[in-house]
Amino acid sequence: MATTELGATLRHWRDRVSPQAVGLPAGGRRRAAGLRREELSQLAGISADYIIRLEQGRAASPSPQVVGALARALRLTQDERAHLFRLAGLVPPGPGTVPQHITPGVHRVLDRLSGTPVAVFDAAWTQLLANPLYTVLMGAWHGDDLNAVWRNFVNPRSRVRHTPESRGALQVAHVADLRRTAGRYPDDPNLKSLIAELRCSSAEFDTLWESGAVGEHQAARKTIDHPQVGALTLDCDVLSVAGSDLRIVVYTAQPGTEDANRLALLNVIGTQALVG
Repeated sequence: MATTELGATLRHWRDRVSPQAVGLPAGGRRRAAGLRREELSQLAGISADYIIRLEQGRAASPSPQVVGALARALRLTQDERAHLFRLAGLVPPGPGTVPQHITPGVHRVLDRLSGTPVAVFDAAWTQLLANPLYTVLMGAWHGDDLNAVWRNFVNPRSRVRHTPESRGALQVAHVADLRRTAGRYPDDPNLKSLIAELRCSSAEFDTLWESGAVGEHQAARKTIDHPQVGALTLDCDVLSVAGSDLRIVVYTAQPGTEDANRLALLNVIGTQALVG
């Protein structure tokens, strides 16, 4: 079947990425060293059928969100990411938009933390990447729920235990954080849309937005009720990436505790799920 330059480029970049390079088990016998479409689908949060159609030229107009997710999953450089946007007929994100590019260095840091739950969020608190242990700990998110502020105000399903006081403090911090981000990126259309939808969907968000509430995310100990291993009390730290406004969220357990044992068990469960 005839393909497009976009499809051929995606196939080439998929072939050059090994499963081990992105933290996936190699599995059984493979016809090629690169990622299978199902593995790219898992990493990017895009259906394998849609990836097939893109590669075969039967789908040629992916959204900016799809292109960005593919660029992160394929670990493209900044220049390669811009090229992929152009092949898709899109304008690469400019300096006035919330950065979503994850540098190779940040990818390597995450690779070395495979036994630790880690996720990367942009400045608007949209999850860009999560390693398998983070996903098995916190659950998989899709669509609007990838944004932590949206979940907190509109769809508060979470495995993290909250008191009314702790949830309220988190909501204040989220609103204040989003306001600072809006000040840095006033022309980002997705950010404008997110804020408008939050103000329409949540009276609590709208009230806090109007009030000018001030707060900051701080390190905290969180108890997470996991459906398979029970409660884990973990330290949650938010690290900033200089020059990109990315936030790296890391959960760790005190060594030698039952929480550490349960986290190690979750790591095994996550690996088995990937192999299966």
